[in-house]
Amino acid sequence: MHRSQISTSGTRILKVLKALKGYTLTGLSNGDIAKMINESPVNVTRALQTLIEEGLVIKLDNGLFAHSVQMLQIAQAHAIHITKMQDQITEINQRITAGAR
Repeated sequence: MHRSQISTSGTRILKVLKALKGYTLTGLSNGDIAKMINESPVNVTRALQTLIEEGLVIKLDNGLFAHSVQMLQIAQAHAIHITKMQDQITEINQRITAGAR
């Protein structure tokens, strides 16, 4: 895909979402996020508003921003899916090994 076909606002929103990694309990300020992703605080505010509206980010009681429970549920669903797939691979490998004896 050519760079000109990429949504700059979409990219910014995703950068904000990624910047919050590791700050689920403590959160980050708008300014901290802006510095991390080299964006203006105004643009970060817009991105945060979109992420909050979509349920992926919350504003903590301390005024900082963090991933929401919904975002963490997405991550947990991924982890569960990977575990199931690993279990299936293990089972297939055990069958192969048992039949090779």
